[in-house]
Amino acid sequence: MRDLAAGIRYLGKGQRWVARHGRWWGFGLIPALIALVLYGAVLTVLALFSGDIAAWATPFADGWGAPWQGLLRGLFVALLFAGALLLSVLTFTAVTLVIGDPFYESLSEQVEKDEGGCPEGADRPLWREIWIALCDSVHVLLRAAGFGILLFALGFVPFLGQTVIPVVGFCVNGFFLAVELTSVAMQRRDIPVRERLRLLRGRKALAVGFGTPVVLLFLIPFVAVVLMPGAVAGATLLVRDLLPADEQEPEEMRAQAPQPGY
Repeated sequence: MRDLAAGIRYLGKGQRWVARHGRWWGFGLIPALIALVLYGAVLTVLALFSGDIAAWATPFADGWGAPWQGLLRGLFVALLFAGALLLSVLTFTAVTLVIGDPFYESLSEQVEKDEGGCPEGADRPLWREIWIALCDSVHVLLRAAGFGILLFALGFVPFLGQTVIPVVGFCVNGFFLAVELTSVAMQRRDIPVRERLRLLRGRKALAVGFGTPVVLLFLIPFVAVVLMPGAVAGATLLVRDLLPADEQEPEEMRAQAPQPGY
């Protein structure tokens, strides 16, 4: 319970940090707004062509009379749009982090400087940083999708599927969202994605306490845009306390450091 409460506090600390640094909050809004426009455009196109998609996907209903054809295709459109909205919520953070890699890297560095020192990141070109962030996000999303399929199947279990499974689902999504948000500070330390997952699995309650409230808040329209800068700031503070002092420097720099006795 202590770690769970600590995770929630990190989210609050991050939001307070950006509230005290309004310029950085505005700076961090830019990639989230870009992602919001992209998602809005895709969902608008989907809404415009959803009827055609429903007709294409249900050719067996072409000869059905009213009202059954309309009910079937209306249900298909509703499920299609609901699935698209859920996918948008699950992928919004990953897409925003990839789009805003240089933005959130700068914001995260400033948070660390305010906290007493920022580790110097590995010397890589911007395109390489974005490529690593994209590959890491795909890796995390594939793992999350595996759990999502399992939880979807368990959702058909009577009683458990309507009570316990949704709660577990939010916690699982919260854990993976915490992995995504901490990736900015972790990547600066040159910690590979599998090691990030191992570190956060060792403190599951901390990751769930931080990520699950973010998942719930991100379900509210436009809230994800407003809270994104503070979520990155809070994740940076979490990483600083999660890692031992000797792991704060990037792996490449630790490897180059002189060893005792030499």
